[in-house]
Amino acid sequence: MEPALKVDRVERVTNLLLVLLDAKVPLTLEHIVHTVGGYPEGHDAYRQAFERDKRLLREQGVEVCVEEVPGSDVSGYRVDPDEYYLPDLDLSLAEQQALNLALAGVAMDDQVGQGAAWKLGVAESLRSVHTAPLATLPSAPALPVLHEAIRARRAVSFRHRGATRTIEPYGLLFRRGFWYVAGQDRDRQAVRSFRIDRIEAMPVILGGQGFDPPADFDPAGAFPEDAWLIGEGQAVTARVRVDPVHAGMVQAELGSASVVARNEDGSVEVELSVVNVDAFRSWLFGLLDHAVVVSPESLRADVVGWVEGLAT
Repeated sequence: MEPALKVDRVERVTNLLLVLLDAKVPLTLEHIVHTVGGYPEGHDAYRQAFERDKRLLREQGVEVCVEEVPGSDVSGYRVDPDEYYLPDLDLSLAEQQALNLALAGVAMDDQVGQGAAWKLGVAESLRSVHTAPLATLPSAPALPVLHEAIRARRAVSFRHRGATRTIEPYGLLFRRGFWYVAGQDRDRQAVRSFRIDRIEAMPVILGGQGFDPPADFDPAGAFPEDAWLIGEGQAVTARVRVDPVHAGMVQAELGSASVVARNEDGSVEVELSVVNVDAFRSWLFGLLDHAVVVSPESLRADVVGWVEGLAT
């Protein structure tokens, strides 16, 4: 075996993926390490490195198949292109160019966007697009699991703000800087939405019978702009002071127009119209001790009284 070249691991894993995708028959480990540059010398060393690379691919959702090499009793490896690539989208040239521009203008804060581009078959064309991203979409550890649950039409269970929830996920939506998942809450027998960054630990995809989402389901319709606006009561204007720790997050959630004061310590004061006090209280308590109601006094008294009632 020739001495291994100095190859960055990302480049090595990328080359490994391309070789496995192009394989017409399963490739032996020895064939792989001679074809893909960057593996160390010595059987034990290159086997351990290959196992780490294989595990990394699988963690990214790439299934590396282990199959018997034809004409021998040795195991080989390959990646099934039909399982890896998305179905042909049958895009026109104009649609392809629009997709390229969108992928160039919106970046993910991890490698998910690049992986999606590879699966769409447009990564190569993106290399010729030199432009600064117009926006960056945040990722979340739970997103791949929820994507898979939606694709497989399987229920998921997770902890959300201290409670265990089991839902049939219908769709995802990105709104005001946050990812949300919407679906049928099996315990409450109603469609509910949940902010994904508030999911504790990793969601678990449940086995058993699957589900069929409503044919006319629209994710946007399951996400009211502001839950505290839904109701039939008289609207009041609530003024809330948010400390520097959560000031940026609240501004992103409510929009810059909601900020009516910026204080020297970095805190901000926001105003929002409240009809549903219960929903407002739920949002406020999600900020824990990082926010306090400034006015009106009646709303402040309601919140204080509710907390004192819990304490007693």
